[in-house]
Amino acid sequence: MAATGKDQSFRTDGASAQGRLDTFLRRALGNAPWSRVRALVQTGKVRVDGAIVHDPAFALAADQLIELRMNAPRASGSQRIDASAVVYVDAHVIVVSKPPGVSSVPYEPDERDTLRDLVRAWLNRTAKHRGDRATGDLGVVHRIDKETSGLLVFTRTLAAKRHLANQMRFHTVERRYLAVAHGSVRAQTIRSRLVANRGDGLRGSTRLPNAGVEAITHVEPVERLAGATLVACTLETGRTHQIRIHLSEAGHPLLGDRVYVRNAASPPIPAPRLMLHAAVLGFVHPVSGRVMHFEDPMPEDMRAVVQGLRIPSNA
Repeated sequence: MAATGKDQSFRTDGASAQGRLDTFLRRALGNAPWSRVRALVQTGKVRVDGAIVHDPAFALAADQLIELRMNAPRASGSQRIDASAVVYVDAHVIVVSKPPGVSSVPYEPDERDTLRDLVRAWLNRTAKHRGDRATGDLGVVHRIDKETSGLLVFTRTLAAKRHLANQMRFHTVERRYLAVAHGSVRAQTIRSRLVANRGDGLRGSTRLPNAGVEAITHVEPVERLAGATLVACTLETGRTHQIRIHLSEAGHPLLGDRVYVRNAASPPIPAPRLMLHAAVLGFVHPVSGRVMHFEDPMPEDMRAVVQGLRIPSNA
């Protein structure tokens, strides 16, 4: 069996197209045990074309560079957060940059190490005075998907939670996302009514005027890429999976999406995760009344995908 204790790199060929990452890596490592191969992927030690991939079932394409980096740190979701993830904190709110692969809050009764858990632990670990500690549950006024990265705010008092929840209710919170979507996406405003089940078990839009809830997404192309578009999506409403659903129903599913892909007009472009990042967050501070505005740069794995699809200027 080939050694797995050192850095190695491999390149896929035509026969590897659409094959699974764990299958390719196991073969490249001389039939290493499945458990070992999947652990390497899930702990962030495998990169595909420069981007860390955590999904063993990730679909490969031809001519991709697979790198095994044994000294890479464990995935963010298995570590505590540090000060670099904390964008703003005071006695009323805390704004953090969520890494991909971490749930915002528990979705199962026994789920641990969610972002709320990690933020609470950070507050208690760094508290200089007893009053700085997180004495109760952090308030949740919005969420982002597990595989989505970017800005999220938690409240530290009940009054702050009520104030921010009211801002969410009246759609006055500023939320702008960056996404990489298949195809050539035009500037548009997408309006629909979303239901939890459109008839096939998935969330989606309905044409029934009195069903579901209104969802409005403003879409602006940022950069044309090879087979895809980097877009900015501003939310007027914040419904579950709103951006993913709206762009998919428009024929432009997000790269890395494995759920809302039924309207794809071409084969999926490989991506290490859902290519969606909460880049801008703005709200009125619940106590001071000051307008707060935060921006979070595109993370490394998403930058690598964009760079890999960038069209040369002389093309």
